[in-house]
Amino acid sequence: MSKPVPAHGHVTHSKDHPVQNHCFACGKDNADGLQLEFFFEVEAHRAFCRFTLSRKYQGPPGHAHGGIIATILDEAMGKVNKLRNVLALTKSMNVEYLKPVPLDKELIVNAGEKQVVGREHTNFAEILNHEGQVLARSTGVFVVVDLKKKFAEHLEISD
Repeated sequence: MSKPVPAHGHVTHSKDHPVQNHCFACGKDNADGLQLEFFFEVEAHRAFCRFTLSRKYQGPPGHAHGGIIATILDEAMGKVNKLRNVLALTKSMNVEYLKPVPLDKELIVNAGEKQVVGREHTNFAEILNHEGQVLARSTGVFVVVDLKKKFAEHLEISD
């Protein structure tokens, strides 16, 4: 197994705030967000993150809200696209909630690639507890977009 390397986030160079990341899932500059820190196992073409959810992400008593679970899975699958140096947005995703995801316990999310066909990347992710049980899993289809065309009004991009 290769040594994990830090995965970069959604760093933008905007006119107002150079080099900031306000992504709800992985943004270090978003005090209200999850601030997930991902790592890559490049040779395995895999992204992963260890995290603990606090009570502010609660749904059922003592457990994470389903929308937060979906967000974590989506972010993990999206990170996998960065291994191909592309920006790909979520087209669709399917989430299976297998067991309640506990708060205040260390968890891990793993993600990988299933297939790439043209601009469509199909990825998978799963959230596991410390015992290795899969609590939730997903598959998603992501479509590669041109950063300059899609987000030009929000970014300062030099050619």
